[in-house]
Amino acid sequence: MKLMKISGLFTLLLLLAACVTINIYFPAAQAEEAAERIVDDILGKPQPDADKKTEKKGAALQQPLYQYMASQTLEFFIPSAQAAQPDFNASSPAVRKLQASMKSRNSALTPHYNSGAVGFTRDAMIGIHDAAAISLKDRNKVQGLISDENRDRSELYRAIAEANGHPEWEPEIRATFARTWVEKAAEGWWYQNAKGSWVQK
Repeated sequence: MKLMKISGLFTLLLLLAACVTINIYFPAAQAEEAAERIVDDILGKPQPDADKKTEKKGAALQQPLYQYMASQTLEFFIPSAQAAQPDFNASSPAVRKLQASMKSRNSALTPHYNSGAVGFTRDAMIGIHDAAAISLKDRNKVQGLISDENRDRSELYRAIAEANGHPEWEPEIRATFARTWVEKAAEGWWYQNAKGSWVQK
């Protein structure tokens, strides 16, 4: 019975191999994981130490033998299928430099997130939410922080797209980060919803 299953799967895989087309699509799940890791680091949140590769290997060992053989056969006959799931690169030298710059600036921005003076905009940037919450003597300083942060954010999204060899992914990367900044925002911080209205978390 198992031999028949293996034989049937092998035939199916051969037929599948004959009609596979390569599609490069935006790897949303990988981009979300990368965005979460980067935003956590910038905001000073603890990083998870789970070793995903070990988990994946352990899951593979729990598969029945015929399923494992089928997946390995598919990988052998259709290596190009990996092109449809690119290894999302979010740690190039340019990305690391921008991430470090934003992380060092975060301590100066956090009091203004806490007061509600500054919030996350819907385009993955930051902006003034409540100018009255900023003292007159600090307004130029805060505006400078916002300008520097937004410059780095724009460059970060572009650098991640370029690190993956797909500059056309920049809008999707920006949209992914826009969601992630809001998800990782502390309670009481302000952000813009899809309509551009300010909302307190």
